[in-house]
Amino acid sequence: MEFGAMIKFYRTQKGMTQGELAKGICSVPHLSKIENNSKEANEETIALLLERLNISMEEVEENEEQIKFLLREFSSHINFFLTEKVEQTFQKLQEIEHLIPFSKYIYMWELYKYRYLLFKGLLDEAVQKRDHLQKQKKNFSQHEDYLFRYYNAVFLILKGQYRQADEILEMLYMENEHDTTSGEFYYHLALIKTSLEQSGYAIHFGKMALQIFMSEYNFIRILHTLMLLGINYTHSNILEEAESCFQHLIRNAEILQEESLLPQIFHNMGNLQQKMGNSKKALYYFEKSLAIQPAQNQDYLVTLYVIGELHYSLHSDEKARECFQEVYTLAKKFGIKKLWLLAEFYLLYITAPAKGLKFLETRVIPYLEESNEHADYLFLFYKKLADFYNQEGKAAEAVKYLSKITE
Repeated sequence: MEFGAMIKFYRTQKGMTQGELAKGICSVPHLSKIENNSKEANEETIALLLERLNISMEEVEENEEQIKFLLREFSSHINFFLTEKVEQTFQKLQEIEHLIPFSKYIYMWELYKYRYLLFKGLLDEAVQKRDHLQKQKKNFSQHEDYLFRYYNAVFLILKGQYRQADEILEMLYMENEHDTTSGEFYYHLALIKTSLEQSGYAIHFGKMALQIFMSEYNFIRILHTLMLLGINYTHSNILEEAESCFQHLIRNAEILQEESLLPQIFHNMGNLQQKMGNSKKALYYFEKSLAIQPAQNQDYLVTLYVIGELHYSLHSDEKARECFQEVYTLAKKFGIKKLWLLAEFYLLYITAPAKGLKFLETRVIPYLEESNEHADYLFLFYKKLADFYNQEGKAAEAVKYLSKITE
């Protein structure tokens, strides 16, 4: 506990001069030194000064222990995704916030406030807290510096800046020589690797996170990690493992009443079934996902678009047209260019294939190539155009798109 700073705080709060507080205990210059650096005083002098301020040493020690306990509890609740308990403990910490600057946890509390803002998704406020902490960085302990860098990586993840986040976590991973890394750390590494389409690394770190979360009985984070593993097993064509992950997810999300996860689980199970060639099963899961999605947002449109593609592949043209028309209308409304272009292509292609392919070649493919992140779509469309030109006897055009596939 920083006794000097605390003594100065309560002395000024009570309107006492240094002379009034020091009288009969120590000299005024000595009190001034104590207030600026409590190491200047012995325990007996500190106890007498606190007594005159009507603060007991036992109370001070209890406050220090309470701060330590609440910070540890707060961190644990965030790690276990216990939203209500996070709020309750945060409120308790705010109630004793005036005591924290006198403890050794002053910077830890500021770091945890940063973490709280990230947990709540309040990124504008998190920027302000990050900038404030950056100015205090020179005073951090080694562990506090580690936490600050780690939370900055989490901030970058939430902003979708995965490569920058990856650089920070990789550096921390190497510096700590794998000894102090937590399940949360491994989970965030797996999340980044998933977003960067590095499925092998994502599976490696996901397994490490899962092992820790299971040993801690951290059920919600187990679900989150199984989701990442299922997605990456799907991308890596480890399809039986992927199906096992999603089956566990469906069962356990329902048991734990984590209904908010079910739309994403069903959507990813649909992706898996589609990859396994089970179109009707895929359609079943995508429609289950769509039925329980809470709002007509980008996720809703992605699921609806895939349902439209499946109806088209199953020769249900009218159902496909209904899906693509809704996707087109909503994507235009929300300004999601990729989805409205794709939907417009299919609406044209269903009624006038040649016109649709022209639109595909002149509008859709240039957009997808420019964005440089839609390889799966591009391969599908290159093949569609190559087949079309081959049937038309236009060998040069067919070879042009076949060569793009091999590139």
